Amino acid sequence: MPNSSSWVGKPGPVLLDTHYWVWLQNGVPGSIKPSVLRVLQDAADRGELRLSAISVWEVAMLEAKGRLRFNVPCEKWVAEALRTPGLSLVELTPEIAIDSTRLPGVFHGDPADRIIVATARCLKARLLTLDRGITAWCRQVGDVKLI
Repeated sequence: MPNSSSWVGKPGPVLLDTHYWVWLQNGVPGSIKPSVLRVLQDAADRGELRLSAISVWEVAMLEAKGRLRFNVPCEKWVAEALRTPGLSLVELTPEIAIDSTRLPGVFHGDPADRIIVATARCLKARLLTLDRGITAWCRQVGDVKLI
């Protein structure tokens, strides 16, 4: 994986995986390295921080299952989190939906992960994730850049 400090100031969108979106919003100490925070701030300053719509669904599912807890109702948390300056929600387009079913190589079956990766591919975005399955696939296939 490239050194994240080498990505500071690079143009182009940055797509957050769901866990990074939650960590960013909840301010989980130590979850995000300072160098990654600089990359995120730079992308936000350029208005190029992106989030797949499937991440909203994923957060709601995790909250409904009790795996995530918020101090406010989930709907309010999501609404506030989507108002993050520089962050834009990426809709699930037909192109992304179709691409998620045709990822090259071997990719696991998690539909949310498939849609997130397809979103990064369609946007030509750098992907911020720690998901082992996604990072292994990205290293194998090489057409999605990781931060």
